[in-house]
Amino acid sequence: MATVTDTDLKELKDLITDLKVNQVRMEKRLSGQMATLDEKVLGIDKRLDIIESRVNGLTGWLIGVLFALVGGLLGILGKITFFPNP
Repeated sequence: MATVTDTDLKELKDLITDLKVNQVRMEKRLSGQMATLDEKVLGIDKRLDIIESRVNGLTGWLIGVLFALVGGLLGILGKITFFPNP
């Protein structure tokens, strides 16, 4: 069985220290990236709300025009069918 020397223990300690330092760096980096992503998501959400409001307004307008056209066509068809000119 191999014996563990002081240099081996020091190397392990150094490796653990390096891992901890790298972990802290990655946590800082990830927290910055998460903040950036949160801002981007909020921006996209605002844009989507604007688009939805425009689509809802346009849809209501188109439905109104469609009903007006259908009503007008039915009125003309009714006059021609039920009250033809002699």
